[in-house]
Amino acid sequence: MTQAARVYGESMYELALSEGLSGEILEEMKVIRRLFQENPDYVHLLSESSIPGNERIDLIETAFGKQAERYLVNFIKLLCEKNLLREFGGCCDEYLRRYNQDNGIAEATATSAVPLTEAQAEALKQKLEKLSGKKISLSLKTNPSLLGGVRVELEGKELDGTVKGRLDGLSRKLDSLTL
Repeated sequence: MTQAARVYGESMYELALSEGLSGEILEEMKVIRRLFQENPDYVHLLSESSIPGNERIDLIETAFGKQAERYLVNFIKLLCEKNLLREFGGCCDEYLRRYNQDNGIAEATATSAVPLTEAQAEALKQKLEKLSGKKISLSLKTNPSLLGGVRVELEGKELDGTVKGRLDGLSRKLDSLTL
């Protein structure tokens, strides 16, 4: 994440917080970020210097003016005017980081060999909340190479309860014995 993304994302968060809109704007940012990711040509169009700035701003107003919170629409326009629209994803990351920090939320990613059931995911989430003392926002991934079990990344730490992880650990122990 660039310094510009940190500064703009934090500024947007501070504004949203002061207006009591931090949760609403977070959800809208996620939707717009996904739209930008799914439509990279649109972002390229909005960043094209050969198109006059007022036309690019009008495109943003047409696309988001009636659907998104006014502060967020103006934020996107500002990024466009400053030729920083490519930093929107980083701004979203910083906004989310600040939101989570202020609301006691930790991001966790659980990777398993097969998809977890809703009950398993909820049980894992509750266990992680008890372990961390924070509310958990859980993302789920699958990776068949893990063979079984679950690997969790939580606040920069990895908790490896996978069969592959155990086999790798056992292999390392055996290798150290043969030296």
